Amino acid sequence: MRLHIANGRLIDPANAVDGLHDLYLADGQVVATGVAPDGFHADRVLDARGLAVLPGLVDLSARVAQPGHATGLAFAPAELRAALAGGVTRLVLPPDAEAVPDEPGKVDTLMRQREAGQPRIHPLGAMTVGLAGQTLTEMGLLAQAGCLAFAQGEHGIADTRVLWGAMRYASGLGHTLWLRPHDPWLAPRAVAASGAYAERLGLEGLPPQAETVALNTIFELQRATGARVHLTRLSTAAGLALLRAARREGLAVTADVSVHHLHLTDVDIGFFDTHYHLQPPLRGQRDRDAIQAALADGLIQALCSDHTPVDDLGKAAPFPASTPGATALELLLSLSLKWARDQRVPLADALARVTSGPGALLSSLSGNAAQAGQLGVGAPADACLVDLDAEWLVAPTALQSRSPHTPFAGMMLPGRVRATVVGGELAWETSV
Repeated sequence: MRLHIANGRLIDPANAVDGLHDLYLADGQVVATGVAPDGFHADRVLDARGLAVLPGLVDLSARVAQPGHATGLAFAPAELRAALAGGVTRLVLPPDAEAVPDEPGKVDTLMRQREAGQPRIHPLGAMTVGLAGQTLTEMGLLAQAGCLAFAQGEHGIADTRVLWGAMRYASGLGHTLWLRPHDPWLAPRAVAASGAYAERLGLEGLPPQAETVALNTIFELQRATGARVHLTRLSTAAGLALLRAARREGLAVTADVSVHHLHLTDVDIGFFDTHYHLQPPLRGQRDRDAIQAALADGLIQALCSDHTPVDDLGKAAPFPASTPGATALELLLSLSLKWARDQRVPLADALARVTSGPGALLSSLSGNAAQAGQLGVGAPADACLVDLDAEWLVAPTALQSRSPHTPFAGMMLPGRVRATVVGGELAWETSV
């Protein structure tokens, strides 16, 4: 398939490009920008007049497994459509209750499902057999089967000895651990951030020490083992301060944050609105401000959706008993644009946090993800066409995900994806 995307505003943060340039795609790669290569004859021309042409978004945390499937490792078609509708062409699948890739055969089953025109999937392998287990998985075999790195999802690590062993094993193989820093024993029934608001609502609060204690443990074991670590969904100002110190020290650590924590705080919970029950819980304004600053100055190089579809029953329960999570794949780009607009962040910098920033991280971990999140010559032909001037209402009928539950429901957001290209194939298109 040879595709010519014409008349668009090409914005490619990785290559410092922002201007009117045509884009030429062939054999699953970018073959030229600006002027067609010799002998190029397009099978299809997409007119991007009035639209921005961006690299396909890279989402470092999105759950797209089909609930109740016999193997627990089937993709939900609605969630794949949601990714494409949001311009997401590459996503990292964390291990959780619906998808536990702790054996090479399970990973093979997962990887064989992907079809042409669907988002590229990078599964994280489970660190232990059974997410709450103490026996380490065969990380080397899981990596050969296609696992990008190794994680425990939302399950706490059984004990420090297991984490130490996992770091030694991963370091010896040159693999990365993908960890959410969380000490589950400080407040095992917490459903909100500790503080005055949680106390007013009578909700058990999670102190920031649940994050900082875990971070101190991770960094101390890194010093001893030399392991590489990616920290996912940091949520506290104190945790970000520890990360900043660790980076200055030279530890091999990267990090991301979620779009929810970029915009929201604990007081948004209101009167027990379960749409705001998230994991980790929403923190205070000081924490949100620290997250925004860390993204702006580059300490945090990636913004993720933390897409976690929850059904109606899960959100209908009382707040403490409700299921944490929210749909966000289709909101990732728009919420990034809103942050840029509200905080006067340069557009290219904001887009880098969902394209070249996470793309560079994947490229450092996997040769199969080389040049992800950019549109230079030779890069994968993954792109999205976006109306940056459009405003759209977040409503259940506007979402492709099987779950309509999001704390941003009813909000007008900037930016609308009009088309998404994966591997040079037009995978999503809308004129609405």
